[in-house]
This record gives sequence, structure tokens and C-alpha cells, in this order.
Amino acid sequence: MAQVPVMELADAMYKMVKDTMGMKKWKATDLQKASIEMFGEGNVDKQLCKDAIKELVNNGRLVYTYFGGSFLEVPHKEGAAN
Repeated sequence: MAQVPVMELADAMYKMVKDTMGMKKWKATDLQKASIEMFGEGNVDKQLCKDAIKELVNNGRLVYTYFGGSFLEVPHKEGAAN
């Protein structure tokens, strides 16, 4: 089985986080488990998930927030930025 490209996995992760914004907070491990379940264990592994999360955070598409634990979220726009 061929592995999923990092950018394709990153896009799928971003969509999961964006679609559930305001309803669910994603921990990195939860996002990793959901991605492995979505693509299949033979196509995605933990290291690939870590690389995709790193890509999303480095590009500013997702940010880490902390409220009793670390979560990944889509960056919020401040009121003055609108």
C-alpha cells in the first residue's frame, strides 16, 4: 500500500478541524487517530501525521492553543482585523 502524500493528509486534517470549529477541540493525538482511521493504518502512520501537523502549524493554517491542555485550532481573527 502506498502512503498518502503529506500535503493531502494535511489538507484532510485542516478540513476536519475547520468543519468542527466551535463544536470540538482537537488534540494532536485525536487528530492523528482520526486520520489513521480515515485513510487506513497501512496508508498513514504516526510519523506522517506528525509531519502533516508540523506543516499546518508552520504554514499558519492551524495554531496550538492551551486551555487545560494543548489543542489545534484554526487561527481566530481579532475584531480589529476585520
